[in-house]
Amino acid sequence: MSRILLWVLALAVCLLFVALGRWQWARALEKEALLAAQAQALAEPVPLPLARALADGDGGLRWVEGEGVFVDAPAILLDNQQRGGRVGVKAYRLFRPLDGDHEVLVDLGWLPLPPDRALPAIARPEGVQRVRGLLAPPPAIGLRLATAGVQADGTRLLLYLDTTELANELQRPLATRVLRLDPALPLGYARDLDLLPNTLPPEKHRGYALQWWGLAAAVAVIALLLGVRRRKA
Repeated sequence: MSRILLWVLALAVCLLFVALGRWQWARALEKEALLAAQAQALAEPVPLPLARALADGDGGLRWVEGEGVFVDAPAILLDNQQRGGRVGVKAYRLFRPLDGDHEVLVDLGWLPLPPDRALPAIARPEGVQRVRGLLAPPPAIGLRLATAGVQADGTRLLLYLDTTELANELQRPLATRVLRLDPALPLGYARDLDLLPNTLPPEKHRGYALQWWGLAAAVAVIALLLGVRRRKA
């Protein structure tokens, strides 16, 4: 292999590893910003009215509260959700504030799936309900492997949650954010306010970034040593 080709190959590999390290570092910063925004929202002494927060539509995290009704619409189940090492689904239902025009998906919590993967029935709370929780972006979308599976009762089983797609499918004025119910409320199922479930924390991303940059440095050193050895030969 010629010296020029060696250096070109080494440079390409170094640039790839540096780019991967930068991507991991950026992901760490994004997740740190998300956690900081969550902490700020939870520190607010008075919840923001839910209808007002939905009307703002700024995409930020807000601690909210309001009265409304769970509308007569299909339940939404998000598949492949882990909790305590077990696999299950997250259950959502559509909620409309009494004084608002937007509907929002309410995260009712997590339910396990039995070995035969029989889906649970998600009862719709009746009457006017007062809800409280964290208005936040929906779970991050990974690979879009499949479309929604519609069950006999209309329940949607999803592999990812895209609120825009869902609004178009259901033909409803659905907000882009979801409401993560306060775990202290008696509604729903097992839940928490963890914004990074089933994913890496910021410190892991930083660790991977340093590993990629270390590999880039190692490739550069090896290429330099090989170049020097060839010159001596």
